[in-house]
Amino acid sequence: MKKTRNITVLGAGSWGIAIANLLNKNSHDVSMWEFDLEVCSRLQQNRELPAKLPGIKIEESIIIENDLTKATKSAEFVFCAVPAQYLRSALANSLLLKSGARPVFVNLAKGIEVGSLKRMSEVIGERVPAGIRSGICTLSGPSHAEEVARDIPTAVTVASNNIEIAEKVQNLFLTPNFRVYATNDLVGVELAGSLKNVIALAAGMLDGLNLGDNTRGALITRGLAEIVRLGIKLGADPMTFSGLAGIGDLVTTCLSKHSRNRHVGDLIGCGQKLAEILKGMSMVAEGVETTRSARELALKNDVEMPITFEVYKVLFENKPPQTAIGDLMGRDQKHEKWD
Repeated sequence: MKKTRNITVLGAGSWGIAIANLLNKNSHDVSMWEFDLEVCSRLQQNRELPAKLPGIKIEESIIIENDLTKATKSAEFVFCAVPAQYLRSALANSLLLKSGARPVFVNLAKGIEVGSLKRMSEVIGERVPAGIRSGICTLSGPSHAEEVARDIPTAVTVASNNIEIAEKVQNLFLTPNFRVYATNDLVGVELAGSLKNVIALAAGMLDGLNLGDNTRGALITRGLAEIVRLGIKLGADPMTFSGLAGIGDLVTTCLSKHSRNRHVGDLIGCGQKLAEILKGMSMVAEGVETTRSARELALKNDVEMPITFEVYKVLFENKPPQTAIGDLMGRDQKHEKWD
């Protein structure tokens, strides 16, 4: 018989709400933490967040807290649904682990921290007691919150250096429409989930420029090639990039109407400037800042990532997207290889 667990979700955005509802419906006791007191009060009162997840109600039995200590007091599992560049500050007070609790931490963000160039499990590892660092997980794959919240069939991967911990997280779900696979390739899963957002920005630019399927197919394939190159250099299993966290998430994010990163790229391709696009968004496009980190990782590790470099130039150096495409197409002839 399935055992009910005490679970806390940090972050009450669209993904946090979708995961909280999913776990709650699977008979777990769920609390959700929202850092903004005013937003927290509205969520407690209205049980919905129409700006980010219209039409979805937060289950009545989910406790919504603004106090981090209260929210995580009895947690056996802590799901971190905070955007990548804000995760460190959200965990700045080392949570409440003064009681000796040793919850499993599950990262849901897809990004690489600017400056430190750390993956999200590494950021969490710097904020929790040493005794639980080997059990940190990341859940990733093609999983738009808008679809998970509506119980549309979804398959994802949970990764941990400790496969037994990954299996514990896997067993929290066991629902008819949310299937979780387990792996011990934490590096590969996190890099795949983060770097695909950079390629999705480029895919959106192609849409904004009204280019075709040939161009998109080439972009996704060659984008995957440079993700794999960096992944191998950083110790990932190359086969991970053929799975849900890799090509599954990459294709979905490059094509989906729900993709924030593809949307940002689309607007850039239509001629809008990045600053005005971000100013008008209520949600975070993780790929924008991850582009900075990906470029730095490529330079640091001497890995060729031409698409990433061109996306960086378009975002931060005002290079026209059409010129970037021309420069990519005009590169020296090469053999097709993945290393």
